Amino acid sequence: MKRATLRDIAQVLGVTVATVSRALKDYPDISLSTKKLVMATAERLHYTPHPLAVKLRQKAYKVIGVVVPDIVHPFFSDVISGIIDVAEAQGYHVILSQSNENFEKEIRVTQMLQATGVDGLLVCLSNETATVDHLRALQNYDLPIVLFDKVSRDFDASSVETNDFQGAYDATTHLLQQGLTRIAHLKGPPHPENTRQRFAGYQAALAAAGRPFRPEYVAECTEVVHAEGFRFAQQFMALPEPPDGIFAVTDSVAIGALMALKEGGYRVPEQVALIGFSDWAVSALIEPAVSSVAQPGYDIGRRASELLLTEIRQLRDNEPITHQHLSLAATIRVRASSLRK
Repeated sequence: MKRATLRDIAQVLGVTVATVSRALKDYPDISLSTKKLVMATAERLHYTPHPLAVKLRQKAYKVIGVVVPDIVHPFFSDVISGIIDVAEAQGYHVILSQSNENFEKEIRVTQMLQATGVDGLLVCLSNETATVDHLRALQNYDLPIVLFDKVSRDFDASSVETNDFQGAYDATTHLLQQGLTRIAHLKGPPHPENTRQRFAGYQAALAAAGRPFRPEYVAECTEVVHAEGFRFAQQFMALPEPPDGIFAVTDSVAIGALMALKEGGYRVPEQVALIGFSDWAVSALIEPAVSSVAQPGYDIGRRASELLLTEIRQLRDNEPITHQHLSLAATIRVRASSLRK
C-alpha cells in the first residue's frame, strides 16, 4: 500500500498542504478543531512522518544522493565535479551510485538511497528507462528529485540538460556546410530523451538544407559503444551510395566509426567527414582529431545541485516546491575529422 502523504490528507479535508503540515506540528495559528480533524485523518490514512522531514527539522546531517549511468565516464566526471562543488559549499555530503545503464539497477539504487535518508536525489536516467514510476513513488515520500542530462518529459520534477536538439542541428549543419550531401547518423536507443532530441536535430538540419531524409543512412545503437560505431560505419560504406559524412550520437561511437573508416582505407575527412557528441578529451588526441559537440557538464552538475538544494530548503520551510527546467547550450568543437580543405 502506498504511504499516505501530506497531500493525501489535504485533498481529503479540502485544505492546503501547508495547513496540514502546520497542524501536525501544532502551530499556534491553526485552530484546535482543525488540528484534531487533521490528526484523526492522518491516523485513518496511516500517515507517518517520513524520516527525511524529521531529519530536516532536527538538522541531524545533510546528504544528497547522485545516480549516474557511469561514474568514470568523462562527461559524468565533469557533472559530478559541479554537483560536489555546490553541495559542499552549502555543507552537504554527496553519495554517488551508478546504474550501469540498467533500469532494474536504477530502481534498486534510488530506493537504497531513499532508505538511507538522503535529503534529495539527483538522477540521470539510464538508457533502458522508459517509465519513471519508481521515482514518482519516491516523490510520495516528499523526497525532492532533480533529473539531469537524460530526463523524462513525463515526470513532474526539475531538470537540467544540454540543448541536444540544437547541438545535433549545428553538428549536421556543419557537415552540410562542408559541401557534403549524404549525411548519415549513428543514433542512440529509443528511450533516452537526449538521443531522441539528437536524432530530431539531425532530421531538422537536413530538412532546413533541403536534403532528403534517407532511412538507410540511420543506424540505431543499443549499447552506445565503440564496437557499434565500428560495425555500423562498415555497413554504411557497403551501401551502393555510401554517405560522405557521419554524425555520431557520442564520441565513443564516433571513434569506433573512425577506426572502421581507417581500416577500410577511407580518408577522413576527404572521403568521409565525421563528428561526434560530448567532446571527450581523447577526441582531440587521436589522428585525425575528431570534431564533437561539447556539453557543459560542469555547469549541468552545478545548476542541478543548486535546484535540488533549493527544493530541499523549500521542503524544510514548508514552502511550495517550484520546478524549473533548464536547457544549456552546446558548442561545436571543429577539428580535422570534419573540416574539408
